[in-house]
Amino acid sequence: MADTQKIIIDTDPGQDDAVAILLALASPELDILGITAVAGNVPLKLTEKNARKICELAGKPETKVFAGAIRPLARTLVTAEEVHGQTGLNGPVLPEPTMKLQEQYAVDFIVETLMAEEPGTVTLCPLGPLTNIALALIREPKIAKRIKKIVLMGGGFFEGGNVTPAAEFNIYVDPQAADVVFRSGVPIVMMPLDVTHKALTKAVRVKRFRDLGTRVGIATAEMLEFFERFDEQKYGSDGGPLHDPCVIAYLLKPELFSGRDCNVTVETASELTMGMTVIDWWSVTKRPKNALVMRDIDHDGFFALLVERLGRL
Repeated sequence: MADTQKIIIDTDPGQDDAVAILLALASPELDILGITAVAGNVPLKLTEKNARKICELAGKPETKVFAGAIRPLARTLVTAEEVHGQTGLNGPVLPEPTMKLQEQYAVDFIVETLMAEEPGTVTLCPLGPLTNIALALIREPKIAKRIKKIVLMGGGFFEGGNVTPAAEFNIYVDPQAADVVFRSGVPIVMMPLDVTHKALTKAVRVKRFRDLGTRVGIATAEMLEFFERFDEQKYGSDGGPLHDPCVIAYLLKPELFSGRDCNVTVETASELTMGMTVIDWWSVTKRPKNALVMRDIDHDGFFALLVERLGRL
């Protein structure tokens, strides 16, 4: 396709990461140059395996998966098995992957790909902690001007945090990496909790995936039924927020989302608010705007897109 978007997905699957990957693999508008795994929801040895499991579930074993950072830049790794289960993909029973993990280190792949492709043609799609992206920017600062944009899931403002009162999980796990990314000068589109908490996996929506009757549809329903139980207990909501697919949905249908340009600064000093994304929504500072921060989503349109695309796999 003439308007195909080249992307690299950086991820720590995670059921919602898995749905995001499935959405990307089902969408011909996206040319997935590679999937890079990072430690986050579960340790790296599971996130890279889970990424390969999802590619095989989608019938796309030719997709290149790379393993990246095993831990954050400066802090001890925090994981989220209480949300995602011990495997990170609890819910469906997925076979061990047979597709091989690429030998190249994910950070080297990101740098080499961005240096080889035409400048301004590759979008980075981080769905987890930003360790791999920060390491790539540190290793080769020249890539900052070559990245088309970074569309990421992370942070929060009006919603606060989901792992501490102030911080969202992806940013909290590696706030120093997030700080590097938000200071990089690369155009950023940010999907914070403020928007993802409006994309709830209600029972009627999960049923639409199951009703596809396909292996992908049934596995997706099983993943979401496991994943949502934690947030339903925590928030008393009907369903859990489907965070990471918002990143891929934005690439396909940006009109589903609305927000505004803001300055976003990451707290890296105070343990009380470590990993907080300080979003200048009301422009009360003179700090330059460095991110398009989304706040609203057409949630019905979002789930319609998910069901339609996953139905193709």
